[in-house]
Amino acid sequence: MKKIKMGMIGGGIGAFIGDAHRRAARICNDFEMVGGVFDADYEKSQQFAKDEGIELDRCYESVDLLINNELKLPDEERIEVVSIVTPNSLHYPFAKKLLDNGFHVVCEKPMTMTIDEALDLEKTVSEKKLTFSLTHTYTGYPMVRQMRELIAQGVLGTIQRIDAQYYQGWINSIIHGPDSQITGIWRLEPENTGVSSCIGDIGVHAFNLIEYTTGLQVRKVLADLSPIKKGIRLDLDGNVLLRFDNGLKGVIRSTQVAAGEENNLAIGVYGSKASLKWSQENPNFLYLLSDSEPTKTYKPAHSYNSELAEAAHTMPMGHPEGIYEALANIYKGTAKSIRGESYDPGEYPTVHDGVRGMKFIHSVVNSNSKGNIWIDLS
Repeated sequence: MKKIKMGMIGGGIGAFIGDAHRRAARICNDFEMVGGVFDADYEKSQQFAKDEGIELDRCYESVDLLINNELKLPDEERIEVVSIVTPNSLHYPFAKKLLDNGFHVVCEKPMTMTIDEALDLEKTVSEKKLTFSLTHTYTGYPMVRQMRELIAQGVLGTIQRIDAQYYQGWINSIIHGPDSQITGIWRLEPENTGVSSCIGDIGVHAFNLIEYTTGLQVRKVLADLSPIKKGIRLDLDGNVLLRFDNGLKGVIRSTQVAAGEENNLAIGVYGSKASLKWSQENPNFLYLLSDSEPTKTYKPAHSYNSELAEAAHTMPMGHPEGIYEALANIYKGTAKSIRGESYDPGEYPTVHDGVRGMKFIHSVVNSNSKGNIWIDLS
């Protein structure tokens, strides 16, 4: 099948996220990266293009030049989809320009800086009838998808409690180490990252994972956030109480200053019949617990899994898969959408998930700033 021509904004030399996207696109084998704007420094962008074997005439100095020059090319030659892997403040303006000019978009989260921007993108995607994929990467793991299917089948009975956590420690050494600093890190700057650091960067993943796996929507939040150290303008730690419909409650615990923690994202959904638990650091294992039977362990590449989960593994049983493969599954679903093929709604997060994420982030920040009160996700 002919590969989809892909461009990228950001993600140049030394950028982990950009590299992850390129690897994922290669793993799913549906895309060919042919151009982009890889760095604000044009010389660095050109060097990156040379290193990647990309023609220099398709290494552009600005997004406007990319759009204008690509639209001059025949349809079969031009870039069809652009991945945006820049700091948060640039997501909306670049996505808006690309959508307005007929390009499909893959975007890192959080999708925008404000709720109004998110709603505008949702409207534009609907009007233009384009594909917009938001890379909540953890939804690409086979056992997360299996969790979603088991819950939809009613295996847990009535859901009674939902817990999710996302613990990291990378900022701890930066702000407390021998060369401690609180400036010059874009994720700690509101003008670049938005209204939140911890909740906006990782807490929103826990939120998305809850709504993705359960099919439920958070209706209200009550938050208690902390910047941890004087002089830091954004939250680095937070706890969020959740309320769903029918009196169901849950909690999200999130921090970027847990010394020694790496990427500890975990979720537990507890029902009247059974419970499910999954952790990102051991992603091949999904545990089903009950009061009456021994704990069951689900793993990828087995016929007992759902069709959605089985379509998501790339290796035979017993071969560990990780973050690149999970992101590749999102790219695979995105490719199906771009080509107009049928796909499961769980195959990639959409612009709607981006809107939900922004409502969650802003509601959490508002709850904290107003004295830790309940706030509706409007």
